Amino acid sequence: MAALDISPMKIGYVIIKARECAVKVAAWDDDDTDRDADSILEAFSDDATRVELKGFIAKLNEDEQASLVALAWIGRGSFGPEELDEALDTARTEHVNRTEDYLLGMPMLADYLEEGLERLGYSVEDVEDDLL
Repeated sequence: MAALDISPMKIGYVIIKARECAVKVAAWDDDDTDRDADSILEAFSDDATRVELKGFIAKLNEDEQASLVALAWIGRGSFGPEELDEALDTARTEHVNRTEDYLLGMPMLADYLEEGLERLGYSVEDVEDDLL
């Protein structure tokens, strides 16, 4: 059986940042001329947390990116934990878009990654506690 080619610490970082992005609501006006403290939980197109997460994922090597995608697929039920090899192979062969855009297009990314970790026998709490 294959193993993930990404450290649990990196996965934990993606989960935490994805959660930060997910709590934001759609901006009612994406005109940045009038942003104030009341708009902190609005998701603007140039949101610093989203930009930071996209950059982090983009800098991962191909194996790490494939592992993140496979983990998300296992978490959402597209593959079972016993199909990790197949999920990794599929993530590598079907890679056509930028991984960061693909992953951040998943509305429940953090949940899928956590569920994937649990299905593969990792302790999500340990992964996240190491980062906090």
